[in-house]
Amino acid sequence: MTTVYLLRHSESFRELEGIYNTKDSILLINEKNPLSVNGEKLAEKVASNPEFNNIDTVWSSNYVRAMSTAKYFAVNNGLKVNIDYRLGERIQGITSWDQLPPGFELKQFEDETYKIGFGENQLDVRKRMEEVFNEILNANKDKRIVIVSHATAILFLLMRWCKIERVDDQFKISLDGKNMFNIKSFKFCETFKLTFDENNLVDIENISY
Repeated sequence: MTTVYLLRHSESFRELEGIYNTKDSILLINEKNPLSVNGEKLAEKVASNPEFNNIDTVWSSNYVRAMSTAKYFAVNNGLKVNIDYRLGERIQGITSWDQLPPGFELKQFEDETYKIGFGENQLDVRKRMEEVFNEILNANKDKRIVIVSHATAILFLLMRWCKIERVDDQFKISLDGKNMFNIKSFKFCETFKLTFDENNLVDIENISY
């Protein structure tokens, strides 16, 4: 059996941003956004949980907040952080945040082909996430893996194996017809523990700290 811990990054610095005068594009600003002070503390606390002892490999998206989260899991297990851009967040397809239409998140969840501008739709994100995920899984059979990514990217990847429904403002996550758990939203460092028999997902848990 192979165990994969799929985590959202910790709290980002965006919560503390004041005036931001830059010529960077939104894509670059989003990639460069680091962790907040609380985010650093939370990532360190979560990584110290005994659940994450004896990890064999650590992977992260190329976003600063994801790498900064992953470093704690790597250091605690004497590992390096492997980085792959395909684990990155969904590209919205806008050049300023006020261009994001109302209900964008829900529309993307309900319609796998919906996207705006130069952005990605649900299918685009799942394709690249599946590609890198399968590469990591195949190279680490019967090992314990940590992958740090982003809320929407993780959600769209989980839809590869799970039925995910919106019920009373919660995500109802089912596997093989069985309701596994409900969550209201993806909090910082939200963690899903996936157990694979070869490439078949046989169990999924939502880990609490």
